Amino acid sequence: MTQAKAAVIRSDLDIVIARTLARDTAKALGFGAIDQARIATAVSELARNIFLYAGTGNITVREVERHGRKGIEIVCEDQGPGIADIDLVMQDGYSTSRGMGMGLPGAKRLMDDFDIYSKENEGTTIICRKWRS
Repeated sequence: MTQAKAAVIRSDLDIVIARTLARDTAKALGFGAIDQARIATAVSELARNIFLYAGTGNITVREVERHGRKGIEIVCEDQGPGIADIDLVMQDGYSTSRGMGMGLPGAKRLMDDFDIYSKENEGTTIICRKWRS
């Protein structure tokens, strides 16, 4: 197993760093080019949300293995305002930043597993995984 690697999100540049970290880790774990792009795009969306809504947070990328399957796990954590209505933010087209509203639902579609834990005024944790074919 490879060691977990983390990126602190505080700026636009950190979003690029997290995206690159995820892509490089996926490549090292044997994911094909298309899955590398999917993983990098999901991480970019999640890092952007941390920056926009919480200001700062962490993204940790690591190899995982379950039931003989290998994959990549991304954990996104912040201590921001939290998400009041997770069902609402997971709807396509919903946006609080006048964006396209593709961030969280889009990231979920790009990954195999996607879980959100959030508490108002305490922060949000998103754990997502992609399994190697």
